[in-house]
Amino acid sequence: MAEPGKGRAAAAPAGKGLSAEQVVSRFNRLRQDQRGLASKAAELELELNEHTLVIETLREVDPTRKCFRMVGGVLVERTVKEVLPALESNREQISKLIEALAQQLQAKGRELSEFRERHNIRLVGEDDPKSAPRDGPEGGKGGPGGVLVS
Repeated sequence: MAEPGKGRAAAAPAGKGLSAEQVVSRFNRLRQDQRGLASKAAELELELNEHTLVIETLREVDPTRKCFRMVGGVLVERTVKEVLPALESNREQISKLIEALAQQLQAKGRELSEFRERHNIRLVGEDDPKSAPRDGPEGGKGGPGGVLVS
C-alpha cells in the first residue's frame, strides 16, 4: 500500500493538471517556506552577533576569571580560558549554518520564480508587463491560464 501523500507530492512538481486552487496553495507554501528560511537566517545572524560581542568582551578579560555559561539549560561556572574556545567554535558553526541557509534561500527563490513563470502567477497590485492595457472584463483576473495571488 502506498504511503499517504506520496502520490500528490509526485504529481505536484510536474505542473500538469493542477487547479487554480492547487497552484495558489503550492505557491503560498513555497513563499511560506522561503519566509521561514529567511526568518531562521535572521535569527542566526542575531545569535552570531551576540557570540561575537561576548567573544570580543572576554578576550579583554583575565583568562583565569570566573564566568558563567548556560549549557543545556543549566548555568555552569567556568573560567574564561575554558569558555572562549567553545564560544569561538559555536560562532564558526553558526556561520556555516548561515551560509547553508543562504544557499537554501537562493534555491527556494529560484524555485519560487520558476513556479511563478510556469503558472503565470501575478501578485495583487503587480502590473502584467505582457498585457499592460487590459481590455475586456477578464483583464484584471489574470487572463486565460493565469493565476492572481494576493
